[in-house]
Amino acid sequence: MLHAASEERIRVRYGETDQMGHAYYANYLYWFEQARGAWCRDRGFTYKSLEDQGVLLPVVEAHLRYKGEVQYDDWISVRIWTSEVKRSAMRFDYEIVNETSGKVVTEGYTWHVVMSPETRSAVSIPPFMRELLERDPSSFERVP
Repeated sequence: MLHAASEERIRVRYGETDQMGHAYYANYLYWFEQARGAWCRDRGFTYKSLEDQGVLLPVVEAHLRYKGEVQYDDWISVRIWTSEVKRSAMRFDYEIVNETSGKVVTEGYTWHVVMSPETRSAVSIPPFMRELLERDPSSFERVP
């Protein structure tokens, strides 16, 4: 179930828009982060629980491709899935749908490196974490 997707609904707040009334471009990265948290919770764990077990997962690369508009008070749905997992890195892919228009408005991805908090360097993905990544979200109760 490595590539099973999760979705997070978000209502665009006024403070997330620019003077033209469009969502400010940097907020998309915050929405990606919120979706990653939901992806973890759908599999029965949290980012905090990874950190408590000695694993950090920093973003080392981010890419966004804007294809349409998002404005104040629109509902968006951020779809997220893992598309690639390597020895010590993983890639999340994202698709943002503007529920108001029904269109895909943004596509993107982020690369993350599994890092030791002690050495601040990359480490192999530990077995417990691989098990978490491969969980079928339909088999777990979502962590609130």
